[in-house]
Amino acid sequence: MIPLVWDEIAGLELGRLERGDDVGGAITGIKADSRLVGPGDLFVALNTGVDFVADARRNGAATLVPDDQHAALATLAALVRGKSAARVVAVVGSTGKTTTKDILGAICAAAVPTVFSEASLNNEIGVPLTVCRLEPDTEVLVVEMGMRGLGQIAELCAIARPDVAVITSIGPEHLELVESVENVARANAEVLDALPPNGVAVVPTADAAPALLPFLTRADVVLRPFDPRRVEVTEGVAVFALEDATVALRLPYARRSLVENTYAALLAYEALGLPLDRLQQGIDEIRLSPWRGEGIALPGGGLVVNDAYNANPTSMRAALVDLAERAGARRKVAILGEMAELGSSAERYHREIGELVAETVDVLVAVGEPARAYMLPGVAEMLWLERALGLDDAILRAVVRSGDVVLVKASRAVGLEGIPAALAKIAQTW
Repeated sequence: MIPLVWDEIAGLELGRLERGDDVGGAITGIKADSRLVGPGDLFVALNTGVDFVADARRNGAATLVPDDQHAALATLAALVRGKSAARVVAVVGSTGKTTTKDILGAICAAAVPTVFSEASLNNEIGVPLTVCRLEPDTEVLVVEMGMRGLGQIAELCAIARPDVAVITSIGPEHLELVESVENVARANAEVLDALPPNGVAVVPTADAAPALLPFLTRADVVLRPFDPRRVEVTEGVAVFALEDATVALRLPYARRSLVENTYAALLAYEALGLPLDRLQQGIDEIRLSPWRGEGIALPGGGLVVNDAYNANPTSMRAALVDLAERAGARRKVAILGEMAELGSSAERYHREIGELVAETVDVLVAVGEPARAYMLPGVAEMLWLERALGLDDAILRAVVRSGDVVLVKASRAVGLEGIPAALAKIAQTW
């Protein structure tokens, strides 16, 4: 981290601050996990972290028990950001944020010193902690930003101060809180207001995100729409038409949504002016965050796709289309939980996904009360379970056969992320 002088931190009066025996005149790391701190670090006690202040001090760290944890983190991160000359890319959107961030972070890191968000650290805690990882030589910072309501992305942008924005998609999410897809667009478009004059915004095309159009009004922001139809993929090689060049890259994945995320990442990379001849090296270094479409090969030519981190109508539809493409002639099994936070429109959205399930899937296991709406005529075999705990080994053995392609997807609260590993273990006995 860019060092912060001790007196700078003390002067902020953020809470109960204790220096520690092994802290010199500067802080060189800000962390919220007492197990990861050492001399030179500042441990910020968040939530139950107050129970581990003594542990952090024994590890040689200074400690802060903040009066207001979100305000304290934001203030510290803004202080670090103000000392950095790094260019910042903010990644927002309804779906694909984390994978786009992972891809962009990897390709930037192959060219210049880069920091990017870990996993899905994209909220009022995760974003400041990511910004606090800036080093003196960092040239690019890629920050994923999530929202659960209006005004939240604006608050995160005030900390990170982006130069480039990527809006991956606009669709129904968090409707219990924001009420409409128009407000989803409004909330994500807050990133555009945060850009400096001549900042660059990578956005979906008008037909892909019509709700975003009313918010694309800044004449001093350069818009770079990405159109997946402009990508040609042949035998694992994708040809991308960028703003000023065309590049051909061998990708480590075939899923169409990941190809689209790659396109958005490449346009942001080009906007940063980074060398195109380093792109393949960066692509080869991509490590996607877990539970986002990762495939686990099964004996007998089968496959289980773990896409259980989250779900909304847009991502669920993309996952089912991908299931059909991956499976080909093989039997298609979908283990699907509910899509949360869809408000009064939840039943309609679940039924719409059910219609697609009926067109694409041979076997459906629906988990949770809202998931009953997936169970429409047309699927050969269907099973409903009240909760994920009911999906035990006996049921998995009964519904999945050797050679099947299985999709596991739901909102995070359903808790399906362990099912693919359980299925892979069972498959060893086939």
